[in-house]
Amino acid sequence: MVRTNASGLRRDLELLDVLAEHGVVGVMRVAELVGREKTQVSRALASLAEEGLVERDQDTLGYRLGWRLYALAARTGEARLVATAGPYLRRLVSQIHETAHLCVLRGGDVLTLLSESPSHAFRGVGWEGISVAVPTTSAGRVLISDWEPAVIRDWFTPERLAAAGAVRFGDTDALLEEIARIRAHGYATVDEEFEVGVVGCSAPVRDFRGRVVAAINVAAPKGRLGDKLDAAGRLTAKIAVELSARLVTR
Repeated sequence: MVRTNASGLRRDLELLDVLAEHGVVGVMRVAELVGREKTQVSRALASLAEEGLVERDQDTLGYRLGWRLYALAARTGEARLVATAGPYLRRLVSQIHETAHLCVLRGGDVLTLLSESPSHAFRGVGWEGISVAVPTTSAGRVLISDWEPAVIRDWFTPERLAAAGAVRFGDTDALLEEIARIRAHGYATVDEEFEVGVVGCSAPVRDFRGRVVAAINVAAPKGRLGDKLDAAGRLTAKIAVELSARLVTR
């Protein structure tokens, strides 16, 4: 039984490999590429589609890799991020003496994966696992800072900005101007936009392709960090660059 299950898994992985290499592929072509009968391949792909591992294109009726594979890959990347980022966040905290967070995009929101705090941490509640709207935070703006302008316009219409409480941006053009500033300076800042009395800064963490995969964020009371916010942003950007380099070599 073990050998049979393992053999079935290998056959399924073979189908996934074909889709990964060729994109959207019809059943007959998949069968040709793997050297199996069309009916067997059709049944196997249908089963994989039920689990979200592949999905069928409604126009061509061909199959492609499914949402669940991408979700699993994202979670794997996040686990690696958390395992690698801890020392970098702690070093940032030791220099800036404020709370630091590692954030990612998840389902259209900003999710905090990891937090490190100094002994005088001003928050009693941790932010791990809590999601917030993208445009209201410096981390969210950093996380979309490598998106194409057209994509940002599609996602963040004036109506969505208003619904998210992003009062700083009256329209999408204002958000795009902020994204341009983030790209130019290497970090983003917020001044009491997300929470009254709190300021923050964030910088991008990039993968081997140079794409933004996470943000390092610092948040603190305005009375402590407000007049040093840009200096904190530059330091956060420096630490984020070092973490990015570590992710590439690890």
